[in-house]
Amino acid sequence: MDRIVVIGTGTMADGIGAGFIDAGAAVVFLGRSAEKAGLALARAVQIAQSMNPTAASSAARHEAGSIEGWNDWAGVTWVIETVAEDFELKRELFAALDARVPAGIPIGSNSSGFPISRIAQGLASRQRMFNAHYFMPAHLVPLVEVVLGEDSDPLLGEAVCELYRRSGKRPVLVRKDIPGFLANRIQHALMREALSLIDSGIASAADVDTAVRYSFGFRYAAAGPVLQKEISGWDSMARAAVEIYPSLSNSATLADCVAERIAAGKTGMKAGAGFMEWPADKAAAERAAYEKRLKASFDVLNMQS
Repeated sequence: MDRIVVIGTGTMADGIGAGFIDAGAAVVFLGRSAEKAGLALARAVQIAQSMNPTAASSAARHEAGSIEGWNDWAGVTWVIETVAEDFELKRELFAALDARVPAGIPIGSNSSGFPISRIAQGLASRQRMFNAHYFMPAHLVPLVEVVLGEDSDPLLGEAVCELYRRSGKRPVLVRKDIPGFLANRIQHALMREALSLIDSGIASAADVDTAVRYSFGFRYAAAGPVLQKEISGWDSMARAAVEIYPSLSNSATLADCVAERIAAGKTGMKAGAGFMEWPADKAAAERAAYEKRLKASFDVLNMQS
């Protein structure tokens, strides 16, 4: 049985822990206080049981403690931190883990913005340190990006990927520590073009969403972009590229339509408005519908595996 240590007590920690609980691992939650860690563990168990009513929740299997007060590393196979996205905080935590975690136990950061090469720079055991980037909600989105830093051990990175496969996730090994890793680079390339089309008045935000969801986005749940073109043929893609590529956006700055909304405080559901208005009841209903659709997609993907 894998024994996993999750450091942090926020939303990402809950989802990450829930995924491991659902997979049958023993999970240890560590926070600034044992009380906060205990609350995170309780939420993770609840999430796991919402996914799978038979998910293990035995008190003997899972633990909670304070970061500074807990030091039982026996049998631990993976340590992942999910603390606030603050570089100095992560750097300080990794320096402490470098000294405390026994050699051979890999350590990951869920940071989406700070490369592991910087977080682990100069640390004695940096070869066993990786980015392990999840996507929200962590308990439903299958992908985990395992990113090698400049000094990370590739073989140990492969072992971390295998741990995630055992846990029902779909890991990818990103072999170079570049901004945005793998999935976010692809996502931002799409977003840049989508926002450019909105800025240019070519399509509304709602029509952009519809176009993505019900065309290639619909297909991508069944086949990624490379496999999809293997099916349809690269020659037709290449002919279209000759016409389309020269007109695609290559802007290095944020789209006006987003910059203007941020300046106006319209940052999305959390602010009550973005491209759309989001009163609390409408936002709650849309979030629930979104999670329901994700669960349905998760079930379909599991059938394909």
